[in-house]
Amino acid sequence: MKPTIQPGIPGALDGGPLALWAAQFAATEPSQRIPLVEAALQGSGGRYWRRAIGQWIGRLVPVEILVPDSAAPWRPLVRDAFQFVFTHLSIRRLATKVVAQFDLPPDTPPEQRLLRLINKMPGLQKVGQVLARNRRLPPKLRQALSELENGMSDVTSEEVRGLIEERLGGRLAEYAVELESAILSEASVSAVIRFTWCYPGREREQGVFKVLKPYVPECFDEDITLLQKLGLYLASPRRGYGFAIREVREMLAEVRLLLEHELDFRREQSSLLEAVQMYRASIGIRVPRLIQPLSTADVTAMSAEEGVKVTEAFPRSPIRRERVAAQLIEALVAAPFFSRQDPALFHADPHAGNLLYDETNRELVILDWALAEKLSLEARRQLVLLSVMMTLRNREGVGKAIRNLARSAGRPNRARFRTIDTCVDRFFEHLPPGASPGTLDAMRLLDRLALDGVHFPPPLFLFRKIVLTLDAVLHDVAGHSVPIDDVLVRQYLTRSAASLGLFHAPLAGKDFAAIPWNALLYPLRRAGWLT
Repeated sequence: MKPTIQPGIPGALDGGPLALWAAQFAATEPSQRIPLVEAALQGSGGRYWRRAIGQWIGRLVPVEILVPDSAAPWRPLVRDAFQFVFTHLSIRRLATKVVAQFDLPPDTPPEQRLLRLINKMPGLQKVGQVLARNRRLPPKLRQALSELENGMSDVTSEEVRGLIEERLGGRLAEYAVELESAILSEASVSAVIRFTWCYPGREREQGVFKVLKPYVPECFDEDITLLQKLGLYLASPRRGYGFAIREVREMLAEVRLLLEHELDFRREQSSLLEAVQMYRASIGIRVPRLIQPLSTADVTAMSAEEGVKVTEAFPRSPIRRERVAAQLIEALVAAPFFSRQDPALFHADPHAGNLLYDETNRELVILDWALAEKLSLEARRQLVLLSVMMTLRNREGVGKAIRNLARSAGRPNRARFRTIDTCVDRFFEHLPPGASPGTLDAMRLLDRLALDGVHFPPPLFLFRKIVLTLDAVLHDVAGHSVPIDDVLVRQYLTRSAASLGLFHAPLAGKDFAAIPWNALLYPLRRAGWLT
């Protein structure tokens, strides 16, 4: 008999296992409902029940609700991905979600059902966050994903306060900590709550606790494994999703990195301390100050920072928004690019939600240093040379810089070097005569080479991502009026002048022998007289 929707049971299959569960639920104590589903999943018919649940979820949350018409080709992929994840979830977690869906009123909107489905699933929540920042996806889909992320709430203030009290114990009294009653904000793996405190003998200060959600550690391994299996499943030629394989691979790689780093609170605390040092001489840039006496392995205490979302700063002043855009480039690219430290720290997740702007003090505030990485002096030298040679339209110089970056990832490989040369030649052959390529084009070229099998160091993967992510934020702030390369050149010259010409990191003295000569030839190349 063909499955049909049974009235009164949300998305259940008439005559199928879910209809049977619904009937049994009515006569079962609430505490026994999850064991009832677990028993069925563990039995000999477990695979059949899982398939039925996957189909049921597709009816509860129709893919047409998630994916707008403008992204219709993605609908089969999203439907398959949801069914794959929920049919491969562990028995306990799957049973919990099935019961939660049956407990909701039959007329619950699909969007609310979706929030309950991915409740306490940091892997899927992080997928939504990453996709929401992918400018290659249709704007309506990105907007829907952003709204979904903002609606997540799967931990209570009582749980957060309880964890803080358990971890800090007597230190709360020692530093006169007073917690606010409500959660300030919530992300996929952590929650933030405000507090005030007082260092003995000093004035009371405001701060925030960032707390690892208590369920995350036990869910992490399963979510990572699920995402790896999902990637292989969607990339299979049998699925027919070749148009999306690039996006899927990039997204899953970024999600794994984000989750791994966001669980390492000690690493983020160390990055906060380094960031304060990196920006200590920068005007108009600040990061939260770590409160070390109140920080632990799963609780980070830091200063409370005020400001508006950077994309909302000075909405009626284009000139000031251009200044904000320049500050973004200075803080997130120029500062690590031209640092004398080896290696140099950089913020690797600069989406607009991590960037505030203090309009009163004209300061950019950079939040959330969970995803931070370091680039060696030599890697930054090659990146600067790559950007310069790209601007000068010097294909030989571009190819050389990319080969040097690839060498740092392992032993030279002639086949990959041929791939680099071919890709560089193709890029310049398709470049219009009047075009002015720069840093963004260099990052996109590295992106293309990575997909063609050329390996680069992992930090370089993240640096490519931050430049492309930052470009989207800059566009929202000031359009295309503040090019990244213009700010980088200005920053470099300013630093060099301030040091009377002695400062030129990350470039070496020998690099200046090649750059001026190519600069002389640049006008001829722009005119098309040289190639």
